[in-house]
Amino acid sequence: MLSVSGARGIVGKTMTPQVAHAFGLAFGSWLIEHSNKAPHVITGRDGRESGAELLEHAIEGLLRAGCRVTDLGVAMTPTVGVMVLHTHADGALISTASHNPIEWNGFKCLDASGAAPPVEQANEIIEGFKKRWNPNNVERAPTPTHAMNQVVRQTDADEIHVRRVLELIDRETIRAAKLSVVVDSVNGAGCRAVGLLLDQLGVRLEHLNGVVTGSFAHTPEPTEANLHQLADAVAKGSFTCGFAQDPDADRLAIVDENGRYIGEEYTLALCALRVLERVGSGAMATNLSTSRMIDSVAAKFSGSRVYRSAVGEANVVAAMKNSNSVIGGEGNGGVIWPSVCWIRDSLSGIALTLELLATRGKKLSVIAAEIPAVSMIKRKLELSGIGGIAAVKPALDRVATAFAGAKVDTTDGVRIDLPNGWVHLRASNTEPIIRLIAEAATAIQANALADEVAVIAGLPA
Repeated sequence: MLSVSGARGIVGKTMTPQVAHAFGLAFGSWLIEHSNKAPHVITGRDGRESGAELLEHAIEGLLRAGCRVTDLGVAMTPTVGVMVLHTHADGALISTASHNPIEWNGFKCLDASGAAPPVEQANEIIEGFKKRWNPNNVERAPTPTHAMNQVVRQTDADEIHVRRVLELIDRETIRAAKLSVVVDSVNGAGCRAVGLLLDQLGVRLEHLNGVVTGSFAHTPEPTEANLHQLADAVAKGSFTCGFAQDPDADRLAIVDENGRYIGEEYTLALCALRVLERVGSGAMATNLSTSRMIDSVAAKFSGSRVYRSAVGEANVVAAMKNSNSVIGGEGNGGVIWPSVCWIRDSLSGIALTLELLATRGKKLSVIAAEIPAVSMIKRKLELSGIGGIAAVKPALDRVATAFAGAKVDTTDGVRIDLPNGWVHLRASNTEPIIRLIAEAATAIQANALADEVAVIAGLPA
């Protein structure tokens, strides 16, 4: 899978040391082409057992291209973004497959602003990789040489990231509120940093799956079906709320004080609410698959506006930069607070949520209820079961034609906005699937809308 989100594949099959080496060489060569010096590249990985070997081969590719490398080891994706800014590096390469299951791994690139490269630049990197990668070549990737000794190792990146968040947060108000939380770090890269952050904020922590082990305690995507342990722990204890990170800790899902999964979509809405309370009003940006809840938040603050982009963090960041957004992100639990970094960041999301709770002095369930409730359903279908990637465009065209009288956006797949809800159909950037997302006032309405679009598209309902 090659897209604006980077490269992902099945370890040992489509994601191999040879692929890693070629991708590192392609990214390093791209940086060389856009620089008058030997580029400085930050590297890190999300804690998967396969990541150490893959990243080592990718680093060898970077070194062969002529880059200087500082390696953080296991590190959150947003931490790598922070370190690009902190060290004034020219870019970064991260070994991660984000929320994908353990058999997956991949690579994500960052540019000199610590953000995922815009789509045009991402495509240049992909084309460079294709020129250097021959899928018919079964030879082993070059064995990392003594050149690896030239890599600088840095071990204080978590502290630097946490400090950057703390400088922006009302620490004293949070400490005075005497909050307590449960965090499920799914044995991923966020384990250490989230503990540092909460300790500095005086928040009592019960940490689930809080040690990096190379594998995950459960399916890693932070959806309701995968977070029963977290929900049960919050419900049985006396906690303010619960948080769930994904393996590279760029996504955050939230459980309220009753152990109820309020979901990923609320993460951005709640954080946007807190940021607008701080600044009064401002622009925000998100993608076409994100809930209208953020629009409801914007409506509470005169002069605020929500901009929409194609799915993919790089696309959202571009929209944020163009609109001078005060906050942005994606409905998958990805909060981008540009004051910290240009990457979805679970630490920013946790800190803003805790500050919202501390300043309001209300329970999370009460605050969440202030945002007009909606029901969203998300379906995904394997491309192999519907005729492959070739079947996607005809399906999108049928939907766009059928809803020609509605508000239709074809920036990324096709999104249909109706008075009673919306629906978005698109091929995934990160998995070989097609996604169907619908939102309406009730689950019955959302499912009916999704069923209608599935029938029109010729997909299984």
